[in-house]
Amino acid sequence: MQSQVGLPHNTVEQFLDQILALGKISRADQRQLMSELLAQTALSDTERRKISCLFERLQTGRLRVVK
Repeated sequence: MQSQVGLPHNTVEQFLDQILALGKISRADQRQLMSELLAQTALSDTERRKISCLFERLQTGRLRVVK
């Protein structure tokens, strides 16, 4: 999922969906996600909700960080 200009919103949403469905995020996934999100000028409401869900799951231990 590497891109020079950033992923389209729907692809970022799919990437978030994949992380949430698997219940784990690798450091590589984290770097890719941060890179893509920082490259965007704005986040959609759906992306904001999914990111909030991701952080909430991290805080409650329902999302694992793996190598």
